Amino acid sequence: MEISQFERLKKSIQWAYDKSKFYRQSFQRAGVTPEDLQNVNDIKKFPFLTLTELNREDSMDFLTLPLSNIVRINYLEDSDAGINVANFYTKDDIVKNVEMMIRCLQAAKIYRGSIVGVQGDLSDSKFLDVIYALESMNVTVMPLSNNYRQWINILDNFAIDTLISTPKLAVQLIIQLQAVGKNIADYPIKKIICLNTNNIQNPLQNHIEERTTSAVYNLFAPVEIGTAGLIYQCSQHSGHHVQEDNFFVEIADFASDKIFDEDEHMGELVITTLTAQARPLIRYRTRQAVRRMSGDCTCGRNVLRLATPFTRG
Repeated sequence: MEISQFERLKKSIQWAYDKSKFYRQSFQRAGVTPEDLQNVNDIKKFPFLTLTELNREDSMDFLTLPLSNIVRINYLEDSDAGINVANFYTKDDIVKNVEMMIRCLQAAKIYRGSIVGVQGDLSDSKFLDVIYALESMNVTVMPLSNNYRQWINILDNFAIDTLISTPKLAVQLIIQLQAVGKNIADYPIKKIICLNTNNIQNPLQNHIEERTTSAVYNLFAPVEIGTAGLIYQCSQHSGHHVQEDNFFVEIADFASDKIFDEDEHMGELVITTLTAQARPLIRYRTRQAVRRMSGDCTCGRNVLRLATPFTRG
C-alpha cells in the first residue's frame, strides 16, 4: 500500500502541476515543484488547500482537462457551510467513485437480495454513484421521490430493508410517518446509510437509531470532495475505514501547519486525492476533527481507520 500510495501521489502532484492553473501557481508561490516529492513525507513541503480558496478561485482553474474530456459536471451549493463548488468528472473518475461506493455498501453488508430505498436529490452526483453501485451489485434499488406521500406508499407496498439518505431526510421520513399514525420501527428497515455533508459523524444518529431501531452507517459526503467514498463504516462500527488506494490522509494541527504522525492524536483531517483526474485535491483541509486509530479492525480490514470525537468505544 505504501509503495502504491507513493507512486500515485507522485503522479497526482505532477498531474496537478502540469494541468491545473491553480495548482501550478500555488506550487510556484510556495517555491516547490513535483521533483521535490522524493518520499511520502515530502508532501509536507506542498501548500494546503482551503475551503476559502475553493470558493474564491474560478472552478475552471482547478480543472485539469478540456471540457471535451468531461462526462459530468455537478454544481452544488451548501448554504449552511457557505460552499459553492463545481465538481468535474471523467469517465474514469465516475468508475472509480462507483467502485469505492461498492466497497462502502459491501462493508455495511448490503448484498444481492437487499431492497434499498435511496432518498436523496439525484442532482447530487454522489447519489447517482450510489445507485450505479447498487445496480452493479445486482441489488434492487428504489429511488424515492421528494413527495412524502409517495415515500409512505412505497414503504407500505415494498419490503425496503435498507435506506440510503441524509440525516435531515431520514428524520423527515420519521416525522411524516408519525403524522399519519405510523411508526417507522414497524417497517423492515434494518440499516440506514447517511450521507453527511457537514460532519463525518451524523449529529442526528442517536435520534435516528432510537426511532428506527436500525443500524446507522455514516459516509462523509461534503460537496467539495465530490464523492461519498472517502471513508466508510463496517458492520463493527469501530471507527471509519479510509480508502487508502484513492486518498492520502494527513492529520494537521488546527492552529498551524504541523502534521501529527503518531496515532491517537486528534487533529484536522487533510486529504490528497490519488486517482482523481478532472479535479484533484492536493492537501485539502476538511475542517474535520479526527485521530488515527491503532490496531486492526475486527472485521479483518487492515486499512487506516479514523475516529471522530464522537466515535464509540
